[in-house]
Amino acid sequence: MDLPLFFISDIHLLLNPNGGEAGRQQRLFRFLDHVQASGGTLFIVGDLFDFWFEYKQVMPKVYFPFLTKLYALKESGTEINYLLGNHDYWVMDFITDTLMTNTYFDDISFEANGKKFYITHGDGLLSWDRAYRVLKRMLRNPLFVKSFRALHPNIGYAFANWVSRRGRHFVHTDEYNRRIVEDLLGFADERFAEGFDYLITGHYHQARQVERNGRHLLILGDWINYFTYGEFDGQSLILKTWET
Repeated sequence: MDLPLFFISDIHLLLNPNGGEAGRQQRLFRFLDHVQASGGTLFIVGDLFDFWFEYKQVMPKVYFPFLTKLYALKESGTEINYLLGNHDYWVMDFITDTLMTNTYFDDISFEANGKKFYITHGDGLLSWDRAYRVLKRMLRNPLFVKSFRALHPNIGYAFANWVSRRGRHFVHTDEYNRRIVEDLLGFADERFAEGFDYLITGHYHQARQVERNGRHLLILGDWINYFTYGEFDGQSLILKTWET
């Protein structure tokens, strides 16, 4: 893969765009132009869409501007790696074969320029998230996916949009965010003990970089409140903000 490496997560492109959605997408498009101009590699670490469920012949037209932009980025020669999140796990061949260079259904690890990376979307990692881990297994069960796909797309997307609006809580207290970081550091320390230099995660909607004995936990923030991304230039990994 080509350097630099760019990491973003939790963009949550909306099914029902609000007044600020067009400007948010244009900001994202300028970032994608920057990635292309750099000659680097893009990693999308989950929750690109607020909801994505791929049917054999149908896709939501509201995403068309972004889909064409991302397809043009791939056609330009930029490698796009997509690690699926809890909002956009249910993909088929349009995502895996047409839109993305590589699509990952679980955590990934790799080495670049002598540094070892562990990448995870992060959902279900917290020690107290037992109920969610049960729900996660259910929602990714092939029988559930097949049953949902049997619904008419208008019904499926209307239901998913209703659920998504009820669960859209992206701002947390400082104390809650501190608890999350402490819990994630336990998981990160295990990966660091295995020899990884960097653990990168999304999902938690806070932008944070924590160093542990020369190794780094990077929580990517989001493109709702923070507009943050990680960049690895071959020497170091830095959390940056796009267009401050």
